[in-house]
Order: sequence, then structure tokens, then C-alpha cells
Amino acid sequence: MESLEAERERAQALDVAELADAIEAIGFECTRCGACCKAVEGCEGDAEAGAESEPEAGGKTGGSDGHDHTATVFPDEVRQLQETGDYDWRDVARPMPYGLVEGEDGPQGETFEWALQTDDCGDCRFYAEDDDGVGACTVHDDRPLVCRTYPFSVALGGTSQPMGEAVDEEGMVRAHECEGLGRDISREEAEELARALKERAVRELAEAIAVRDGYRPVERDAGEVVVFDSEGPKRPDGSPVE
Repeated sequence: MESLEAERERAQALDVAELADAIEAIGFECTRCGACCKAVEGCEGDAEAGAESEPEAGGKTGGSDGHDHTATVFPDEVRQLQETGDYDWRDVARPMPYGLVEGEDGPQGETFEWALQTDDCGDCRFYAEDDDGVGACTVHDDRPLVCRTYPFSVALGGTSQPMGEAVDEEGMVRAHECEGLGRDISREEAEELARALKERAVRELAEAIAVRDGYRPVERDAGEVVVFDSEGPKRPDGSPVE
């Protein structure tokens, strides 16, 4: 496997036009089904839950805890979302559950990413549906890169792969589970997606390098969670661990 630095150089050298060609070849149009924003299991008693539930698209980070929506968000993206309303850090983000264990008083341990906060149903807290069941992102203009680029990723080590294995691919571009795949997309939209996809790949690798280089063990109390991101170790409320 290439070093993270080598993969970052590959990401920086990605050709936006070639990525757009691949996206056009695969095809995509968002149907606003909301599957990428919702948990695999609905709330108890939800008529929509059960047999009609879509596969977990939470796992935009490359895996799933089987229930909640888990979309990776960078620290600066958390702050940007905080500015869209009267939000504190916990309103926007939560520690990524992977790597944590369930203790007597809840999750505990260390993790290396932030995930968008979820509601009581496990759906992204910024997802809403109208009376007709049509979904929408309530912070669409400020949504994180992983949301801007879904359902695509690039075939580079050290970058996230939403919803597990790709269901289609073209060149460096991988496409993941989504009912909007295979639909016509304009060149303008394909290029916009391609630019965001390249930016996300570069950012993910830069974040991984910074986390690796800045990691230092910290003392944790029993039942405590520490998140290591590119800015250093933090508590679940986003405050730094001194």
C-alpha cells in the first residue's frame, strides 16, 4: 500500500475533467429518497421501517454500525454548520462510533473521526421530509464534502468508501449504493461533483496524515470518550483535551 503522503500526491494530481467523464459515464441524479441521510432501521412503529428500508447509507465513512447514519465531518465543517444556526458542537457532531466500546454508562474509548449528529431515529439531524415524504437537507448549501459527493468516491488508499464495496466504477471513480445511479447528468453538474470529489479526497488524506502525526496517548477517565482529529484530541463537546 502506498504511503498516505503518496496517496495525497495522487489525489492532488487528479484530473477534474477525467473525473467528470467517469461520473457522466456512470450517470447520477439525486431522487431525494433520503436513503443516504437515514438510518437503516426506522423508529419503532414507523410504517416506513422494516421491509422497505434501504441499505445503510450512513456508513458514508466506509462502514456502518448497522443502525445510525454515520457521515464523516471535518472539524472546520462542524464549525461551519454551527454558524448556520444556534448550534453547539454536540448539536452538529458526535464521536464516530467505530473503535468505541459500550461501557456501563455508555460509549467509551478513542476514535479518530467525527460523524454528523443524529436524531432519536438515527437519521441525520439535518434531514427533513415534507408531508409527501420528499426529503431535503436543511443545511444544503453548507453540507459537508461527503454529502456533496455521495454516492461517489475515488479509488485511493486512505480515503473513505461509502456503504462498503462499490456497485459500479469507471476509471478512478467508484459509485456506491444509490437509486439515483444510471440517470443522465449534465456536464456542468458532473464537473461540480468532480471538483468536490477531488477536494474531498485531498482533505481526507490530509486529515489522516495530521491525525497520524499528531497522535499522542492521553489519560482517559473510565467511561470517557476522546476523539483524535487533525487539530488534536478533543472531548465529545469539541473542547480540546489538555
